Amino acid sequence: MLFNRMESGRASISDAVYLEVITGLHGTTMPNILAAACLAMVGAITTYETGDIVTAGLTVAGVVVALVRLFEISAFRRRLAQLPQLNRAEAARWERRYVAGTVVTAMVLGVFAARSIVLGDALCSVMAIGIGFGFGAGVVARLALRPVAALLDLVAIAAPAAIVTFMQPDLRRVGLGLLILMYVAASFEMVRLSFNASINQITLKRQFEQLSRLDPMTGASNRSVLAMDLPQMLAAGMIAVHTLDLDRFKEANDRFGHPVGDALLKQVAGRLKALAAQDDLVVRMGGDEFVLVQRAAADAEAMAQRIVQSISMPYDIDGQVIEVGVSVGVAVAPDDGRTAEALLSRSDKALYRAKQERCGYVLARDLRMAGMRPHRARLWRKSSLRRPRGQCTLSPCGRGWLAAQRRGG
Repeated sequence: MLFNRMESGRASISDAVYLEVITGLHGTTMPNILAAACLAMVGAITTYETGDIVTAGLTVAGVVVALVRLFEISAFRRRLAQLPQLNRAEAARWERRYVAGTVVTAMVLGVFAARSIVLGDALCSVMAIGIGFGFGAGVVARLALRPVAALLDLVAIAAPAAIVTFMQPDLRRVGLGLLILMYVAASFEMVRLSFNASINQITLKRQFEQLSRLDPMTGASNRSVLAMDLPQMLAAGMIAVHTLDLDRFKEANDRFGHPVGDALLKQVAGRLKALAAQDDLVVRMGGDEFVLVQRAAADAEAMAQRIVQSISMPYDIDGQVIEVGVSVGVAVAPDDGRTAEALLSRSDKALYRAKQERCGYVLARDLRMAGMRPHRARLWRKSSLRRPRGQCTLSPCGRGWLAAQRRGG
């Protein structure tokens, strides 16, 4: 019942918490190095004093297992630094490898201690049992979040020595066996307490981290998330940055009041989230400014059209029908920039042009092409003087959306 409760608690933790737990297991190599060094030293001394070949074999086996585990930890760290990120299924495979290594190590140390007791050399027995107890203390500290693995390790360490002591009708050895069993019981109680405390601590940490990433009003991500996540998304491949600014929001906020304005921003954020894919990022930069980072950048212009269409639809807030427009500037990596700063800067320039022309959206590539062909850009500016105000000279689809909005009005 106890293990069922702890294992169900383990299964209920989020993927992020679970990955942090597995990463923590592979966080240090020092316990393996120290265990191998202690085993080599005590094994060499015991073999020298007793000439026991079994002890020598167990010593070599323990050192080999420690080296294999060091390679496994190194491989995990290399994998952690690569893309794509670990998912839960792959992390579970790494966990099973780690647990198998600890159990094998514990078995070697347990048999080593039992063999030392059988040989009858008191000092060698004390040293061998001391290594086992030290490894058990490390198990309590490192595997508290893996309670079944911790119990397997503790049993593997203690069972061989306890069995040997109870097989010999000697009060001192029986007392030693009882002490070993009490050590296991006390260690597992510490595992149980540490498990509950650690799960609560990690879960609370993740909750606070998540809250710190959210805009409290709209539930979208805040601008600090953009600073952290945009470079990572950019490194993973082609992305599109859509910078948005609402049109006529100030008038609506002044006319209907700040509570209605806040509710309007919430609905805008909700519509953006509905448009975004699972891996996209929706950020409120402040005021009525938003950013949508799109991973599938191949249809960036189609996404800009959907944003203009969706955000420009009327809003029903407490019986009030409110209409606002939106201007969007779109920059696509790597053509419009290879850094987060460059993409944001060029999408801002495109947004400024979209607001200036009142056309819905502008692509940064249009501005870039106009910059490469100054004579053509001058012709566009001249021709724009003959066009009605509000039509975009850079993105024809923006003009189409504006015309559709006007017909709807």
